Amino acid sequence: MRAALEASGLDHGPVSVHDKLVAMGLTSPSTASLARIFRDKGVARVEPKKRPRAAYRRFVYPAPNACWQLDATEYVLTGGRKCVIFQLEDDHSRLAVASHVAAAETSDAAIAVVEKGIAARGVPQRLLTDNGVALNPSRRGWQGRLVEYVTSLGVEAITGKPYKPTTQGKNERFHQTLFRFLDKQPIASSLPELQAQVDVFDRIYNTERGHQGLPGRITPQRAWDATAVAEPPKPKVSYIEPLLPDPRGIAGQGAIAASIGETPPPTEPPLARRAVAARGSRLLVIRPTGSAKIRGIEFQISSRLAGQSVLATWDETTVGFVDQHGETLAC
Repeated sequence: MRAALEASGLDHGPVSVHDKLVAMGLTSPSTASLARIFRDKGVARVEPKKRPRAAYRRFVYPAPNACWQLDATEYVLTGGRKCVIFQLEDDHSRLAVASHVAAAETSDAAIAVVEKGIAARGVPQRLLTDNGVALNPSRRGWQGRLVEYVTSLGVEAITGKPYKPTTQGKNERFHQTLFRFLDKQPIASSLPELQAQVDVFDRIYNTERGHQGLPGRITPQRAWDATAVAEPPKPKVSYIEPLLPDPRGIAGQGAIAASIGETPPPTEPPLARRAVAARGSRLLVIRPTGSAKIRGIEFQISSRLAGQSVLATWDETTVGFVDQHGETLAC
């Protein structure tokens, strides 16, 4: 049984072997006996310094769709060509909500996997990602396209602290399980072929493989079905104040002053409006010289990008340029 699980690319430790034997209606030794047998046969190594599972404190959201975790990981196709696999996981049930294979880690691909997950499971209350440019660059000083999309649905976009990958530990472990499965499959020659392999993995992961991080080691689908799904968030409504002329405002005062021969007051915008102008974003086209101009200052980026559209974002201290794939060009 251990050899069969290993050949299939599935977990094949004592717990996994025990649960598989029980699921097949067979009598199984205890997990401790299985561990001893595996050590005696030399197919498992002794790890005396490894902390027991009971020593770890876990944080779990109380219901499905209360929080999703999204992360991307690199993989390869035939010929050593690199690609990216986006994995979307429900924090409460550990369910594989959706997966998406893409050529690169871009905002479009990130939005595509979230749209796929929403179509299948509904809208989550929160979305946890790392601070990558294609996912959530809020800590870098600007708002990414994925954040804009989920925020428009009422989803709270949250991130872990930089250089603290344990915040996304469930998704990191999810990647390892996927890699173990894919490494036992033929190397895919195209993105659609790899996507088909990932889809098979998601089905096995959700419905056939007991999850050791869940109570009773049930499957993620059973954990999802056991608890009522969290209420979807309400989309936030943005109110935009119309820019209508005010006869009692600065323009009106200037007209009145001119009619009586006085010098009109200055038409400089209010302080609040000037403060807002210190922050912003704009879609620009790189000049033939490889530069772009923001607020009267010309920034040299690269002549190789001449004619391409870039998104420029700025605040009081920083100016950043991002290409159409969500990659940072200069900051």
